[in-house]
Amino acid sequence: MRTFPVYFLIFFLSSLAQGWAASEQAITQRGANALEEYSPPESFLNGNFIADEVEPAFIFGKIKDFAKSRSCPASWLIEQSEKQRLQTRDAQSSQFEYTLYFEEDCPEKITYYIFVDRSLANHAQWLEWRKQFHKSKAESQYATAKAGLDKAALDGFPVDAELRFVEAGGNLELRKPEDTLINVLRVKPVYDLKQGKALEQH
Repeated sequence: MRTFPVYFLIFFLSSLAQGWAASEQAITQRGANALEEYSPPESFLNGNFIADEVEPAFIFGKIKDFAKSRSCPASWLIEQSEKQRLQTRDAQSSQFEYTLYFEEDCPEKITYYIFVDRSLANHAQWLEWRKQFHKSKAESQYATAKAGLDKAALDGFPVDAELRFVEAGGNLELRKPEDTLINVLRVKPVYDLKQGKALEQH
């Protein structure tokens, strides 16, 4: 009977578990950005998301459906410092957000979809969280967005995440992530915040 070295068997089993191995360019960029693989909570993966923090026009479907729609191998990553902050957070706090990277590893370039996970935060205190960073400007900047999101939640479309940035080939895209989703990736939203109604899916 033919035998295989132990290290080959370990590599083979590891590859089966991951489904694929990250490319050299992906590994290089992870190291440069202090990123490591991470398994997001189901509350985040099953949540809807927006793609414009200040003036969102639409709500998109579940994060996990967006992840499945990508054509290249992909992984969830987190900054090492952000992971530490998450691990040491006050579990009693209802105001907590953190950043996750969805890495799409295509041969021509690496794309990072940079999300903010809000699933550990209290939706009712969404505006209060922003006041920590934007002070008195938060009320005027986010009041309209909050009103739209509150109605959407009542209609059965709560939001647990934001796609905050898209970085492709090492460059931050200048267009809004919402524009990238709709006009480039052809991702269909599930709810129109401007009109305050659900959208039919075809």
